[in-house]
Amino acid sequence: MDYKNAGVDIEAGYRSVELMKGHIKKTMRKEVLTSIGGFSGAFSMEKLKEMEHPVLVSGTDGVGTKLKLAFILDKHDTIGIDCVAMCVNDIACAGGEPLFFLDYIACGKNHPEQIAEIVGGVAEGCVQAGAALIGGETAEHPDLMPEDEYDLAGFAVGAVDEKDLITGADIRPGDALVGIYSSGVHSNGFSLVRKVFEMTKESLETYYEELGKTLGEALLTPTKIYVKALQSVKDSGVKIKGCSHITGGGFYENIPRMLPEGTKASVRKDAYEVPAIFKLLAEKGNVSEEVMYNTYNMGIGMVLAVEAEDAEKTLAAVRKAGEDGCILGSVKEGKKEVEIC
Repeated sequence: MDYKNAGVDIEAGYRSVELMKGHIKKTMRKEVLTSIGGFSGAFSMEKLKEMEHPVLVSGTDGVGTKLKLAFILDKHDTIGIDCVAMCVNDIACAGGEPLFFLDYIACGKNHPEQIAEIVGGVAEGCVQAGAALIGGETAEHPDLMPEDEYDLAGFAVGAVDEKDLITGADIRPGDALVGIYSSGVHSNGFSLVRKVFEMTKESLETYYEELGKTLGEALLTPTKIYVKALQSVKDSGVKIKGCSHITGGGFYENIPRMLPEGTKASVRKDAYEVPAIFKLLAEKGNVSEEVMYNTYNMGIGMVLAVEAEDAEKTLAAVRKAGEDGCILGSVKEGKKEVEIC
């Protein structure tokens, strides 16, 4: 008996690392001091010397049950983007610049080509965020997980000068709410998605005219990474007073997280066109509008609070970064909540 016969293939692990290296190389920054394969990743803090009062900000998250769709369709090249996005978007919400990222893959059996495909997506997400992929772990868990399944999670660290932290404390009634569009469902609410739609290869490969693509293509569209859009707004001279990443809990849970006491967010439903995937979800699942806005991003991945006179300038900066959005509503006096009208 040996470790391989017990279910853990060390050689497959070595091959996975070799296959990853090309992807990881694309993410390197000058601050990275170590190479992949060591026991830890080292990252120089020289950049922090440029700041008056440097603050580290961090984020950790996973992809959740969206992974189930990747298993069914045997498509693993973009799910890593989702993992990076869920972490770095939270860092960007605080005004931070993501510096480096680490991933964790737990699998029933190490299939090197599949693992490399997953990490290729992670690397692409890191490139989009400007973060270095400095390490990670692939753990083979025989008997704990099915051989054809895996879980994916990540951890990111960023930095921001304390004076540039986005806290929401300065939000006042009269401020504008600017929404930046999402790419679709992103990485939340998939437990409900999997109840609404049949989770079979045939179902996911069904073409929907209103989507302009198959259901699986629409649902597996990777989460937008908003780091460059928020940096563009900052570079334009606009002060972002508050920022909400619209993840699990939708509008109702996430927007109030940036509001100070005595204010509420007033969101106009007619400010933009809700993407077809959400309309299809609501229709097929008989899901109420309230539940939809309490579960999904409904086409808005990030909400910024800015001075009313800066709203159009904010949109212009977002578009300069290659994204798009709308003036979603405004801040009013009231209880710390969201009204959707």
